[in-house]
Amino acid sequence: MNPRRHFLQQGCTLASLALLTPLLSTSVHAQTGGRFIDIEAFPSQSIKPRKVRIWLPPDYDEKQSHATLYMHDGQNLFEPADSFAYGAWGVDKHIVALHRKGAIQNCIVIAIWNGQQDRSREYGPQAPIETLPPELQARIPRPGSAGKTSPQSDAYIRFLAEELVPYIDQHFPTKRDASHRFLMGSSMGGLISLYALANYPQTFGGAACLSIHWIIATNPELTTPPQHEILARVAQTYRDWLTQHLPTAGQHRIYFDHGDQGLDALYGSHQQAVDEIMRAKGYRSGMDWQTRYFPGTDHNEREWRARLAEPLTFLLK
Repeated sequence: MNPRRHFLQQGCTLASLALLTPLLSTSVHAQTGGRFIDIEAFPSQSIKPRKVRIWLPPDYDEKQSHATLYMHDGQNLFEPADSFAYGAWGVDKHIVALHRKGAIQNCIVIAIWNGQQDRSREYGPQAPIETLPPELQARIPRPGSAGKTSPQSDAYIRFLAEELVPYIDQHFPTKRDASHRFLMGSSMGGLISLYALANYPQTFGGAACLSIHWIIATNPELTTPPQHEILARVAQTYRDWLTQHLPTAGQHRIYFDHGDQGLDALYGSHQQAVDEIMRAKGYRSGMDWQTRYFPGTDHNEREWRARLAEPLTFLLK
């Protein structure tokens, strides 16, 4: 990138972020005692403005530095009224309980609302998708996306790493090294968590990917058996990309899990192939990498809520 252009873009970004301070609103979460700080429309030069919610723990102390956890699909993380059909994850409750037991370090959670109709375009890993023939690329977006097939995930992760992270570090007492800054998401939120980590390994120190949607495609008709060959081809593109771009083993933590019901029933063979990549890259199971299998579990918020302590402990221990 042209240095002058980069400088001007960075200056505009910092100027727009500086205007955010008056937009903050604070509320107390009665059940945990922690605080929510909401930015209703976080401005960005990369993606459409969206809500960002910062959760501060009950014993939040501005004099103490905190780890940070960046989570996707922010609508589903805290309040049931904001979430999908299976309820919220209860992230704040889990963190409070685990911290009180001494299982994890204290942290601030940054929840980013998804782009709604653009969710698939923002969470689908762009570089691998763009290696596919056009006819396959066109089959990846979710129906109802108004014919928009162009991935937007590079813009989304640029927003995370170059706009949101600097803002959080400027306005809150955070530990500013990558080893204390993590990502987490489920399904396609798992895809984008791993993609962001691989693209910005100096910014993020780990990613937890629950029921990661290895097949990438979201069209329901592609999940029927006659179409599995297409899914295998699409999924292979991400594995090929990961083989080249996963960060160095020993410096990051990566967590995967999946069940065997619903969409999760499609993931097992793909996860096993990724596990082989992890071993070949030097990742050590139980140390800097973990894959968990939860038999009998489906692809929804209720299941992720039930096992959330596992990835939280792995990242934040």
